[in-house]
This record gives sequence, C-alpha cells and structure tokens, in this order.
Amino acid sequence: MTQAWRCTGLRWVDAEPVLVWEGGRGSALPRGKKVAFGVVTGGVRTCVGARGHGCPTRAGVSGRSTGARCEECARLDRAHSVAADTIADDPRPYHVYLAWFGPGMVKVGITAVERGHARLWEQGAVCFSWLGRGPLMAARRAEEVLRAALRVPDRIPYADKRVVRSALPGAGERAAEVAELHARAVALDGWPESLERMPCRTVDHAEVFGLDGLPGADGVVTELVAGGTVGGTVLAAAGPDLHLATGRGVVVLDTRLMTGWELVAVEAGTGTGTGHQDVLGVPVRELRSSGGGVQDGLF
Repeated sequence: MTQAWRCTGLRWVDAEPVLVWEGGRGSALPRGKKVAFGVVTGGVRTCVGARGHGCPTRAGVSGRSTGARCEECARLDRAHSVAADTIADDPRPYHVYLAWFGPGMVKVGITAVERGHARLWEQGAVCFSWLGRGPLMAARRAEEVLRAALRVPDRIPYADKRVVRSALPGAGERAAEVAELHARAVALDGWPESLERMPCRTVDHAEVFGLDGLPGADGVVTELVAGGTVGGTVLAAAGPDLHLATGRGVVVLDTRLMTGWELVAVEAGTGTGTGHQDVLGVPVRELRSSGGGVQDGLF
C-alpha cells in the first residue's frame, strides 16, 4: 500500500526551504528539484491542532484555509502568541525590523533576536534591515509608533507579494527604499528608552529565494482537493510559496494549503510532454503579473 504523509508546513532551515512531515522527517526543496504528490482519494482535510497538540475532534477544515485549524484550535493557538499580542512576559530580547517585498511594499515588525533571519525568510521578505533591539514590550511599542509615523502596515497579503516577485527593481534600488525609511524611523521621537537603535544594514534575500530571472506566475493554486495532483520543478521559494514550472506554465503553490491533508508520492514527469508533471485536479486561479525499502519522505 502506498504510504501516506501529512505535511506540517514549510520551514526555513539555514536559508533553505524544507517541507516537514508529521513525525519529523523533512524534504529539502532546492531550486531545480522535481516534486509531485497526490491528495489521497476520498480524503478529508483535518485540523492540525494547536501548539504541538492534535485537534481532539480531528475537525474538518476548508481546503482554502491557510491556517488549517478549526475555530477552537485557532483560538488556543493565538492565546499565547507574540503575533497576537497576547503575551507580555517573554524575557527574550527582540528585534524591530523593516521588511521590503516590492516597490512601496514595506512593513515593520518584530521577531525574537534568537530567531535570526528566520522570520524574514518565512514572510518572503526580499530585503530587510534591523531598526532596534530591546525587551518585548519596548519593541512592541516602537513597532506601533513606527507603523503610525511611517504609514506602513503590519502585514502585506501574499497575493500582493506573488505578483511582483518576477519584476523587482535591482538590489540597489531595493536597499535605497529601505534606507530612506530607516533614516526616517530612527529620527522619530517616542522611541522607548530601553530600545537600542540599530544602524541600517540591508540584507537581500533575492538569491536565497531564487528570484533572479524568475518568470512571471501564470496561476496560483487556490486549494487542494481529494484525488488531486500537484507537481513541477521548483523555480523559487519565498516564504511559504513555491513557484513551480508545470505543464500549465509557472504556478504558485502556498504550502500552507498542504497541511491537514494525507498526501502520497506520484511519478514525476508524466505530464503534457514538457518534462514536468502537470497540475491536475486542483483549482488554479489565473494570475496576471508584470521502489522497495523504507520511504524516507514523500519526495
């Protein structure tokens, strides 16, 4: 019987994207890798639980949900969350950062210092700079001040990030936009005294993500469905998104849509003669953009 796997999400490990499977195994996704998987026929997408614990009812969840959690597990997951601003006693130091995703698409955020660049990779930040460092509540207050003063959001939709990745300005122009906002930020009054201002040192992730020369996306997978098949060759990975070359052109797969499904490996290279597995049986929305033995993983 074909072994089924449950994906727990895409993780960025030392600047490399890795799909992680229930049980702890991982599948690295370097550029040029061919991937192909199918959703178990007759399968149902179930809640992934909260904070390391399985959903007690294994509730069904929508195929379009990127969180893959039922209402109760979603509530529990956010009940002790820095992102949801529900904790104030985390003793770790935090960074405040400016993250750039495209022209005019900059956000301010915070991340634990010990996480390094991981939060920026997870969001698909093309480049960024630290702004400050200090205790959690000081970082949070500075974040709020900067959002209001710089008129930048606290989040940018992935739909907006995807359509600009293939037509980004050069690294110099990207860095200049970050530097201009950084200069305005550090000149502001109202910084908490316990937050250390940090100099502008722009870090660019275009090479890490594989964005140089990336062709425009033709479509984006909107959900997985029982019996559906997805496959292609990895062109780029940014945040949770995989840009795949398929028989239908370049298709973006948000790997968060994979969680909660039972998935099986399928043979790659059996598509439309292009050398790539076609994208079959899953909804794709058009985008207009500028052998034997123990199986170690799904692919």
